[in-house]
Amino acid sequence: MQGLFESDYVRSLVVGTVSVFGLLGLLGLLFPDSVAGDLARIVFSTSTATSTARLAAPIVLAGLGGIFAEKSGVINIGLEGLLIISAFVSVYAASVVGIGSAVLGVPAVAVGFLAGIAASTLLSAVFAVVCIEFKADQIIAGLAVWLIALGLAPFMSTVFFGGVNTPNLGSDATIGWGTSATLVILATAGSWWLLNRTAFGKHLRAAGENPKALDTVGVSVSKVRYAGVLLSGFLSGIGGSALALSIGQFVGAGETMVQGKGFIAIVAYLFGNYNPLGTLGAGALFAGLDAMQIRLQQLGYAVPDTLVQTIPYVMVIVVLTLVGRTQIPEAAGEHYETEE
Repeated sequence: MQGLFESDYVRSLVVGTVSVFGLLGLLGLLFPDSVAGDLARIVFSTSTATSTARLAAPIVLAGLGGIFAEKSGVINIGLEGLLIISAFVSVYAASVVGIGSAVLGVPAVAVGFLAGIAASTLLSAVFAVVCIEFKADQIIAGLAVWLIALGLAPFMSTVFFGGVNTPNLGSDATIGWGTSATLVILATAGSWWLLNRTAFGKHLRAAGENPKALDTVGVSVSKVRYAGVLLSGFLSGIGGSALALSIGQFVGAGETMVQGKGFIAIVAYLFGNYNPLGTLGAGALFAGLDAMQIRLQQLGYAVPDTLVQTIPYVMVIVVLTLVGRTQIPEAAGEHYETEE
């Protein structure tokens, strides 16, 4: 277990989070009829836990994908777009197959899930070619991915379903919060192992820190970076598909149903210092705050959701200012010309 907590930064976050929850629980027991009591009941309720698991999935999974891309030296701020496109395609594919139907024995919801992952991975591949092969500005290219998905998904929904919001597929075509939580746990554990216990992980870190050294030993920097970006698309695809299929519908109004979770995912892995475990904790924290504000409003507390949505960004600024432990890969965002 020590390898999981090799960072003092991550250990501090874990201890701090546990301490806050412990203090909140104690205050709730001592003052049950106070605001602290209401908060404690909300935090430790089953409904908050299930909502947190559902809302955390796209944040954590896209955050894990962002780690792979940025560790390889490619800054992918288009995670929001990857979540949007996978969310729409998963619902569209499931509806095409038909609820209750199957393709080669694979049920519609699973076909939709896989289609969403494929769409996100394909879009990330286009992003990778533009940035690695044609050396486009990574920030601009990432924004383009987001804006394309933000416009394309609602447009396609209007074409095929007559509106920016698709019809609900029904309970037979949804995945439960337990499935979302399992996917997140497996992806976090797998990402940690891949980054810290494999040769690929070493190559990935070298591509983002010292690509010239990696090139010198005969490993293709471009191939490693392609792999990192494709993994960001794959993991984001899981997150977007899980989000849409958890309610059986794609909502394309406004910022779409993704509602900035791709950008919060970037905050999550920065907050977690590029550690999958830290990203899991940050994603769960941010999703939990979102779930809590919904419950608080139901109890009559006027908590603007826009205020809650700013908390992740404020927190990461505070951490970077006061702690300053987040270490961005040295070659992140820089193009590399191979030396042959």
